[in-house]
Amino acid sequence: MPTLSPTSASSAETNEAADYTLAIAALQKRFGKQLSTNATVREQHGHTMTWLTNQPPDAVLTVQDKHEVAAAVEICNQYQMPVIAFGIGSSLEGQLNAPHGGLCIDMHALDSIIQVNNEDLTVTVQPGVTREQLNHYLRDTGLFFPIDPGANASIGGMVATRASGTNAVRYGTMKDVVLALEVVTASGEIVQTGTRAKKSAAGYDLTRLMIGSEGTLGIVTEVTLKLFGISECVGSGICHFPTIEDACQAVMLTIQMCLPIARIELLDAMQIKACNQYANLNLTETPTLFVEFHGTDASVAEQADIFSEIIEEFNGHDFAWDTNETERKRLWQARHNAYHASCALRPEASALSTDACVPISRLAECVSATAKDIEAAGMIGPIVGHVGDGNFHVLLLVDTNNPEELAAADGIISRLATRAIEMDGTCTGEHGIGQGKKKYMQQEHGNALVLMQAIKSALDPKNILNPGKIWPVL
Repeated sequence: MPTLSPTSASSAETNEAADYTLAIAALQKRFGKQLSTNATVREQHGHTMTWLTNQPPDAVLTVQDKHEVAAAVEICNQYQMPVIAFGIGSSLEGQLNAPHGGLCIDMHALDSIIQVNNEDLTVTVQPGVTREQLNHYLRDTGLFFPIDPGANASIGGMVATRASGTNAVRYGTMKDVVLALEVVTASGEIVQTGTRAKKSAAGYDLTRLMIGSEGTLGIVTEVTLKLFGISECVGSGICHFPTIEDACQAVMLTIQMCLPIARIELLDAMQIKACNQYANLNLTETPTLFVEFHGTDASVAEQADIFSEIIEEFNGHDFAWDTNETERKRLWQARHNAYHASCALRPEASALSTDACVPISRLAECVSATAKDIEAAGMIGPIVGHVGDGNFHVLLLVDTNNPEELAAADGIISRLATRAIEMDGTCTGEHGIGQGKKKYMQQEHGNALVLMQAIKSALDPKNILNPGKIWPVL
């Protein structure tokens, strides 16, 4: 599939003709049939859910425990062979590609829930556990894991990309719920980055250093997470607005008034149209907010009343909410199906997904400017967002065989990233950098990028851990 040349992997990052014959022979000797060099398997593990060209590894290793991960990395370090960790394969910015070849370590079999500590509200899991699997396991404990990026991502992958999602406005992102990690370093050592204690002042915060590092500093083999109690009452609702600006202003006031809302999601008119067609709904096709309130019966009712008053100031209308679980699941299923619903608007096109995050005070300005940019370019690009924390997504539907459309899409993505950074925001709130957004790192971080690269060089001197990602040059 053709790629957006300005932001796709450069010619210097296409699979190089490095000879890893000795490394693969050593891996085969150690792991036997667990190692595959089959072309189809390799291509599946270079898979990326976006527009970047698939760059498969030289081999794929399916591991059964952390000691096998450590042994594999140690061999790769000896032969200077790149190593990429693979979870579910839902990353969006080319994090799983192997631009320099190397070994992909498939972690899906590391899917055990090791220990639940009900009294401490913590759980320790292996990285292959998915968020849905974890919450299904916890269903009888009265506890749940709140980070919900939409896709049924693996916990290890969510750590690697510092995942967020619909609940972030109340429960935070992965950096807020990870207490400790077990990590395999570039030399093949297994290290612990923390404990189950809720806080520590002992030394550098290695846990948060690893979160969001996209596998460039170490490979996660265990994760200890915070859990939360399931609320006595959960109310969900929906309301409509005449403009995106009105909807975003309502969000901004909701947050500024410290209303403890659990979820507040924006869907623009195009996204509502997509959801209606995809799920046979009959929602009004205008900018819409989906909301959710957690608490006691009384507090949920109070939150809904306050929210109703807020939206009236910004021409919000038809606000309806309910505590019915079936209706709530139907509502949020429509939100989680937004990607597939959008793709169905133009089935012959490819989906180019991007995101940005800005301070809540600049949200209305940034979303509105982006919507106008999409309209001016004549593109189909539904907008959805976890707007309670200033994060929103654009899904451009593009004919990748049309150079003019590719150029228009690239322009929209580039202007959105620059616009967000200039508003003291970030080019990505939760998708990560990978290969696709490397070119914005200098603009966003300036001299701090030198410090990041120094850390990378210190922890991975041979540059074997997921090379070709995050850094503009490294």
